[in-house]
Amino acid sequence: MKKSLLIFLLLLSLPVLLTAQRKKSIAPGPIAEKVEGMTKYEGYFNFYWDEKNGKIWLEVDKLDYEFLYVNALSAGVGSNDIGLDRGQLGNTRIVKFFKSGSKLLLIQPNYDYRAISDNPDEITSVQEAFAQSVLWGFKIEVIEEDKFLVDATAFLMRDAHDVVGTLKATNQGNYKTDDSKSAIYIPRTKNFPKNSEFEALLTFSGSADGTYVNQVVPTPNNITVRQHHSFIELPDNGYQPREFLPGAGYLGISYMDYATPINENIVKRFISRHRLKKKDPEAKVSEAIEPIVYYLDRGAPEPVKSALIEGASWWNQAFEAIGYKNAFQVKVLPAGVDPLDVRYNVIQWVHRSTRGWSYGSSVRDPRTGEIIKGHVSLGSLRVRQDFLIAQGLLTPYETGKPVSKAMEELALARLRQLSAHEVGHTLGLAHNFAASANERSSVMDYPHPYITLDDEGNVDLSNAYDDKIGAWDKVVIAYGYQDFSKKSDEKSLLADILNKAHSDGIMFISDQDARPQGGAHPYAHLWDNGKSAADELNRIMNIRKMVLEKFSASNIKPQEPMATLEEVLVPVYLLHRYQIEATVKLIGGLNYTYALRNDGQKTTEMIPAIEQRKAIYAILNTLRPEALAISENIISQIPPRPLGYRRTRETFSANTGPTFDPLSAAESVADLVLKLLLHPQRAARMIEFNNRNSNLPGFSELLDDIIGRTLESTTVDGMHGEIQRMVNKLMIRRLIRLATNRGATAQTRALCYLKLDELNDWLGQEIRKKSTTNHLAFLKHSKAIIDEYMRHFDHLKPVKAADIPAGSPIGASGMPGSAEILCDF
Repeated sequence: MKKSLLIFLLLLSLPVLLTAQRKKSIAPGPIAEKVEGMTKYEGYFNFYWDEKNGKIWLEVDKLDYEFLYVNALSAGVGSNDIGLDRGQLGNTRIVKFFKSGSKLLLIQPNYDYRAISDNPDEITSVQEAFAQSVLWGFKIEVIEEDKFLVDATAFLMRDAHDVVGTLKATNQGNYKTDDSKSAIYIPRTKNFPKNSEFEALLTFSGSADGTYVNQVVPTPNNITVRQHHSFIELPDNGYQPREFLPGAGYLGISYMDYATPINENIVKRFISRHRLKKKDPEAKVSEAIEPIVYYLDRGAPEPVKSALIEGASWWNQAFEAIGYKNAFQVKVLPAGVDPLDVRYNVIQWVHRSTRGWSYGSSVRDPRTGEIIKGHVSLGSLRVRQDFLIAQGLLTPYETGKPVSKAMEELALARLRQLSAHEVGHTLGLAHNFAASANERSSVMDYPHPYITLDDEGNVDLSNAYDDKIGAWDKVVIAYGYQDFSKKSDEKSLLADILNKAHSDGIMFISDQDARPQGGAHPYAHLWDNGKSAADELNRIMNIRKMVLEKFSASNIKPQEPMATLEEVLVPVYLLHRYQIEATVKLIGGLNYTYALRNDGQKTTEMIPAIEQRKAIYAILNTLRPEALAISENIISQIPPRPLGYRRTRETFSANTGPTFDPLSAAESVADLVLKLLLHPQRAARMIEFNNRNSNLPGFSELLDDIIGRTLESTTVDGMHGEIQRMVNKLMIRRLIRLATNRGATAQTRALCYLKLDELNDWLGQEIRKKSTTNHLAFLKHSKAIIDEYMRHFDHLKPVKAADIPAGSPIGASGMPGSAEILCDF
């Protein structure tokens, strides 16, 4: 197979010149006459700038010769919610020019289906079986021997990044390209020996229907951005693909190879990685023939710049561990260099109107998975969110005391980790969400700040984030980048790397197993800490309680509006939200690995009953009124919003008009908890696992636990009583929602029906007892809701609870284009 692949890559690297006879009648003279007076840009594809007419004339001298075409957004909209950011990579395609009559067609072959074979007929049979794509047709204006001159202006000024589609999909309005307000952007149109770069300034005109465009665009009916196009020479055939294994921790490529023997897998999988080789392959320590160098955006300010450089440079620790010297480097981008130039791996500092994603993307060779360019985009407002978290934890602005440096130190520590994380993606690495439960074994996790209390009960953030590469990071770099001698058995040595990690107890679990909604893995979580999610939830709840007790006006700067206390309160009040998401996955949970046959890893193991019940108890404690209540001392200090300080997604919603609404805050958290507990997939697993092992808690037991801790708990008075009634109503609504969820199993819906029927009887009994007016109103209204469900249980529309303030906008892989993108926050 390796020999066939080498032949295939060699064939791809050789240009095939068109030999058919050309008609001289297409154009009257040589190219020089047509382009007289224009500015010539010599390089990979020569082109000419016709300033008088605002056109780009492209000289095509490579027919049936494959190259990379990449489009990108060089100047964006500035809204995280719309998702059109500065420096955002779009599609990466292999293309070639094909001549037919008076046209040049830009064709994209189909590399998802191949035949890696030395039989040309076999290769052709697969090529003809699957569709290709013609991206554009150019009219030939001039022919000169083996050169063709075409007008590329319309191709370059089309909406290649699908800005119109993105604006429509995000409900921002209906737009179309306005040619009268668009033009070629010459300052970023350049040429180099191995890549030609073009840029267009495009204006999209239309109806500005969306909130986001109105927030960030000066004249929202006219949105002007810049789109970039790159023609790039494909790498030579010196790169050796490396096999993809699910437990190796890499992103990768896959395709179907129809030349595969029938006793082998037809789907071929290879990891994505940079090309890296030692100068001396036999030396224990050697410099690289060509080191991997990343360049930081010159627009990043200090001390941010130094933090980003330091964090990204951590990766050199992993390369040193496999015998490389200075193989990974981070420098500041030289003046005048375009960050979209394919020759430079870059770390961009991207601004938006609101906090949002950071992401690591790459330009890859679709044939092999080789990373040609790493491209990191870091959202600049992320550092301010960490500063805000620290501000809420530390009460830093006490009168007469110096302001703590710990806030800035926390924010910069997070930036170092974020820089390392996103660069890791552009090295080819996938997320490892089991790292936080595994001694911080990887920067490829989403880390929640690890908060402790000192001996005097004060918050200590000195160990909030790690300051180095983790043990897993060294393993994964070894798998992808370790050199092996030609005589060695590479496959066996790669397996040894992973097997040693398994025997050392280093875990790897990635994205699809880490999400809280319906998730089942006990260790793979986002924004969590600790080996035991339930123990950490109990610990963080105690810290949250102490921090809220100290919360005061000293959490904001002097002369700040008192209403802005709410912005600082939000991350403190919601300090436990992600640990709740981690803990709930133990309930109906399953421990498992990406095991291969005979690799010694445990395949599956249901979470022990004691751990599941501990998790249930820890989560239900977060629904207690005293856990949800905000103290009178805090409420009384938060006035309505002053002029110029409107509510945002970063604040709690309110049902009380202009005044701060502590019940909505409590409702948002309680609904999150109940939504996670009463997830249809979790319910189905609990029913199944309980039937397989009666010692495990079943879904019926969980429902009894929730009802016992909510509706059937002792009634209290005052604000705690109002919170209790609010939680009880949410419980009934969530139970009805699950009972009417057609995606839930029949037994899940049946058990919900049974519990609602029992609750209806219980409510009837409680109504007949002596109650306060508020409690009686709750009882009768709740019974009416269940009665309505019993009459129309397949058609009852759920009532929406209060929205929880914005959390982590993460998990948006699959953004526009085929460039590998993973998003983080």
